[in-house]
Amino acid sequence: MAADNALAKLDALLSEVSSGVGGVAAQLAPAPVAISVANAGVRPASGTAKPVPSGKAKGAPPPPPEPAAPEDPVAAVEFARKLELALSVGEECQTVDDLRNLLAKKPNFTCYDGFEPSGRMHIAQGLFKAINVNKLTSVGGTFVFWVADWFALMNDKMGGDLFKIQTVGKYLIEVWKAAGMDMSRVKFLWCADEITFKAATYWPKMLDIARCFDLDRIKKCCMIMARAEGKLTGAQILYPLMQCTDIFFLRADVCQLGVDQRKVNMLARDYCGKVGIKLKPVILSHHMLYGLKAGQQKMSKSDADSAIFMEDSAADVERKLMQAHCPREPPVMTAEEAAAAAIAAAAAEADPMHLVKDALQNPCLDYVKHIIMSRPGATFSAGGRTFTDAADVRSAFVAGDLSEQQLKRALVEAVNEVLQPVRDHFEHDPAARELLAQVREFSKEPAPPSLRRLELLGAADKACIVCAPVITGHVTLSAVFSTARRLQAAPAGCLPVLWVRDWSAIALGCYDGQPKPISASIGVLLGALEALFPQLMARTRVLWQSEAILRDPSNYWISVIDVGRRFSLKELVALEPPPANDQAGYVVKVLMHVADMLALSPTHVVCDPAERALFEFADAYRAQHAAALPATRVETIAACTLQLREPSLSVAEAECEYSVLDSAANDAGAKMKKAFCALGDAERNGPLRVAQELIRLGGKLALKRKLEDGGDVEYTDPALLEVDFRASKVHPGDLKPPVVALVSAALNAIQAKLKETPEAKKAEGDLRTALKALAKVKK
Repeated sequence: MAADNALAKLDALLSEVSSGVGGVAAQLAPAPVAISVANAGVRPASGTAKPVPSGKAKGAPPPPPEPAAPEDPVAAVEFARKLELALSVGEECQTVDDLRNLLAKKPNFTCYDGFEPSGRMHIAQGLFKAINVNKLTSVGGTFVFWVADWFALMNDKMGGDLFKIQTVGKYLIEVWKAAGMDMSRVKFLWCADEITFKAATYWPKMLDIARCFDLDRIKKCCMIMARAEGKLTGAQILYPLMQCTDIFFLRADVCQLGVDQRKVNMLARDYCGKVGIKLKPVILSHHMLYGLKAGQQKMSKSDADSAIFMEDSAADVERKLMQAHCPREPPVMTAEEAAAAAIAAAAAEADPMHLVKDALQNPCLDYVKHIIMSRPGATFSAGGRTFTDAADVRSAFVAGDLSEQQLKRALVEAVNEVLQPVRDHFEHDPAARELLAQVREFSKEPAPPSLRRLELLGAADKACIVCAPVITGHVTLSAVFSTARRLQAAPAGCLPVLWVRDWSAIALGCYDGQPKPISASIGVLLGALEALFPQLMARTRVLWQSEAILRDPSNYWISVIDVGRRFSLKELVALEPPPANDQAGYVVKVLMHVADMLALSPTHVVCDPAERALFEFADAYRAQHAAALPATRVETIAACTLQLREPSLSVAEAECEYSVLDSAANDAGAKMKKAFCALGDAERNGPLRVAQELIRLGGKLALKRKLEDGGDVEYTDPALLEVDFRASKVHPGDLKPPVVALVSAALNAIQAKLKETPEAKKAEGDLRTALKALAKVKK
């Protein structure tokens, strides 16, 4: 009989949880009505993400079976209790099935919340968070607080002073200790420290997330006012990318943040779908407390009377709550007010602060439910009655059985009771008292402007920077000769520096953002340059972006963030035409480029004409914010185009140009045979251009022909070859064979160089493997 009763209770609890109308969501009329069911499925990603089709896809694996409830009736009831308690934390859970699976398979799971140390702590961040943390740790969770000092820096909190931001973080931790948070299963990790120590893990993940989403998707995660008014900055695009990265960096199983952060957390689930991660993080989005004034959808730190703060005096609490907005019924609106409310509601629907409709929006009832009675077993006494359910308090107030004065007086007493331990802690603990005094002073002190950057080269180096091409497939001879031509243009007395943007290539989606083939392609490019231009490369310094950043990742990324704070998104996307500029990874690349130039501080740059605006943009930033660094003279040299024929639907790009991995025996002649080479046409003539570059390299073009056709001739001057070809003195049939010979010699030299060292051999092998994978995807 006991077992039957236990199983019956289990069925009832599970039924309530699954339907979202149990202890978590049930409300008495006219209580709020949930607009997002507890076990709602994942929203399809917007922008470039494609919705998941319904039904079973061909060849798709079957969905994982739902974990069975424990067979032991007592254990089953305990499991249902834990699930119900965990769900009580959130206004929405994405998804209940995922949470159920997590509790069944991973009893000791990791929860995460990030907070910006940005000043005083209001009651929701203090007491409400402590209550939610204790609920989740009591059912097996370890709660990791990500002290987001870098995020506060991006949002210009504390004047962008990292020391002040971290001091505020220490103050907030003291508040939680005093508020009753169970610290036995709580960890505090500092964003700046953790990211600096594990930069090689964190930043590539952020760059990969950036390459997966377009700007429209990322902008949905940003503040609605900034979006509507077109005031988004570059840093505000970085913010959600980094916050999404945090989830994977911390290996979080549950993201427990407010509804206002829901879209960023859902970005993490969307990313899982894009890259094939099966176990998606559970999103538990807690309720956002209303501000104390009429119409305030949430509390505001900038309006001291919109919220109770954790160090407020008893008199402050009484004053704020006694004058708080406290409606008993929804307001009666005029037609004009109703129209304005409809517009506001539509905006709120697009960027919801609450997922539960509440016609009253009574902050006093909100405090009763989420602050006073949210703890298991809590009661609330008002008007001579003791309530055990917040819904009963609401019903009594709406019905007139509880007056506004009775509700507010009781709430003042209850709030002061739960805040008193915090006041006592900051009054009697000297260290805590000092922290609070510092935080209060910080708001009065403006932060002096400062420049933080990675320092790689100085003015004495007189560096001439050439950026290695961002390669997306085969390493072509065109890329090799274009790079060499720009390095050769370095002025006398300048150090030629080849800057390898391997991390920027991740953000741009090269090789699907995989670091190994990106590095391999550059390794092969360098091998080809060393084979064909040994003297040039002997005097050239090669710097890899990733290695340089990891020397001092903190200062580098702070400089990236600082650049993002100073420029609007409109200014950044204007540097290149669409579609190149519509991806989040593009914005990250631009910000990194400015930080790169600050680190390199070159006196000269030689670049492709298409990148001139980007380099001038970086130098304009230097002139305004780092005037002590040398000015940069920008020179452009067009890319060397050695295309043999035009690609088409039936002809792949790789077949239209020589790759450094082509076979001298097979590909050199086969590609040349199909090359376009019209008699007298020197404008669209790949074989002629290839011949000219190889002659400049020191080769001799020896034409073999009959006496009546002009006899044998040898060209060592590329200009003379072009003159004769334009005059139809050189026939295409006579030109191609000696060009094949020169190409074969160049390819053989490259292949020999790539076999000289284990690193070069590995780069060649990794690139061949990546190219095969890309070819399969295209098919």
